[in-house]
Amino acid sequence: MQIPQLDRSNYLKGLLITARKDEQLADSEIDMIRKLSERLGFSADFFDETINNLLENKYLNEDPILFSEQNIAKSFIEDGLRLSLVDENVSANELDWLKQTANTNGLDAKWVDERLKELKTKPHLLGRMDFALYSLI
Repeated sequence: MQIPQLDRSNYLKGLLITARKDEQLADSEIDMIRKLSERLGFSADFFDETINNLLENKYLNEDPILFSEQNIAKSFIEDGLRLSLVDENVSANELDWLKQTANTNGLDAKWVDERLKELKTKPHLLGRMDFALYSLI
């Protein structure tokens, strides 16, 4: 599937927003976002500049993101949940923002909770970097 450039940009932006919701950036989060950023076609220089300023960037709009297709939104929510879990600390802010984004895309909060519960039962999968995004591109 060819993901539109706007959705690619929003996917990366959404992951960055999710990562900063707990007001800290773990190395595991940075590594995960870097791999997804590369897969989405963003340059290493762009990523490095963005990640270095992420926590201080007061201009980053944190409104929930609307994707062009629901399957892209589902993929994003799942990868956002993986990102939230990779540092072993899912904050309420991260989960609330992902649920708001799910709602914006017509997905039920119950579905988000079910995906989170399922991912928590499979912690060995988090480090493998088998992202939901990969099933789309």
